Amino acid sequence: MAAVTVPPKLLTLLIVHKLGRVLLGRKKRGFGEGYYNGFGGKVEPGETIEEAAIREMREEAGVDPVGLECRGLLTFHFDDQERPWEVHVYHAADIRGEPCETDEMAPVWFAVDDIPFDRMWADDPHWYPIFLQGKKFKGTFHFQNTHTMTSHAVQVL
Repeated sequence: MAAVTVPPKLLTLLIVHKLGRVLLGRKKRGFGEGYYNGFGGKVEPGETIEEAAIREMREEAGVDPVGLECRGLLTFHFDDQERPWEVHVYHAADIRGEPCETDEMAPVWFAVDDIPFDRMWADDPHWYPIFLQGKKFKGTFHFQNTHTMTSHAVQVL
């Protein structure tokens, strides 16, 4: 009997990288609560992946991204999720508006040298340096019990 292939869950992740700083948000509730991350979430029916990235940035930080560029594709396999996650990683060169705290995220600017990797997902240190260099990449990560990374592979494209 052939294995059943489950389509991935489509998500976005948008990181503003401007003048040696990155805008991250501390997740206040839900999946990833307490971690710093870029802004993003699931792609809704009828919208493009880029439209979802823009919408999520507005909803989570109250700003519009400027100069969007898709830099990466990350695939996550969680042993406690039935579908793999396909995360499209976007870079924004700037934003319109002033970031504000929402019920989901608390935005914070960090100097690139001060990115709080100890308070982020375990995969982040493996691809952020590539992202910050302006290169395109793809990666695959396997997690056990949601938070323990068991394997990974990252490739510069």
